[in-house]
Amino acid sequence: MPSTAAAPDPHRPSADPHEPVPAPLPQRRRRWAWLAVLVLVLGYAADQLTKWWVESTMELGQITDVLPPLLRWHYILNPGAAFSIGEEHTWVFTIIQAVVAVVVIVQIVRVRSAVWAVALGGLLGGVLGNLTDRLFRPPGFAVGHVVDFIALPNFAIFNIADSLIVCSIIGIVLLMFTGRRPDGTREQDHQDGAEPPAQPQRAGDHDA
Repeated sequence: MPSTAAAPDPHRPSADPHEPVPAPLPQRRRRWAWLAVLVLVLGYAADQLTKWWVESTMELGQITDVLPPLLRWHYILNPGAAFSIGEEHTWVFTIIQAVVAVVVIVQIVRVRSAVWAVALGGLLGGVLGNLTDRLFRPPGFAVGHVVDFIALPNFAIFNIADSLIVCSIIGIVLLMFTGRRPDGTREQDHQDGAEPPAQPQRAGDHDA
């Protein structure tokens, strides 16, 4: 007569006291979300403090050599995107940045990967840094001009927020290219041949 021993329940905690028990999923999500928030706060603070410093110590249009000819501070107010593109449609960039911020926040809440948390936190910090300028700087709400001051040879003048956005996007592209997903898994885990673990059969699931 075949054995009728019940299969072990994969959802039941292990009886081995020495076997490590993984942290509950919500707890792990909160951990990575807090990491993203930390990166966000540090990046946002760096952006806003440097803009405040520039406004406090430099005149609009002033140029200060830092590491000539490679690096200069050049204080400008930018109503558009890089190279002042779209400067007559500032409100469009405000809407785009607000939408991006909401999308990134949703992803941060769901993230289960440290590297993704850092990338998303940096991206959100940069987006919020420039969005703050758009919303609260002159000439008015949602059409404010962004403070830019970092000048490199033959390149657009930018700020810390721009650097965060660019570096974070590069990081996200690399993560996607290497198959690392925001949920902590890798792309190869979802390829053909990788079957999800079998779910225990519950009472009432048998055919009549």
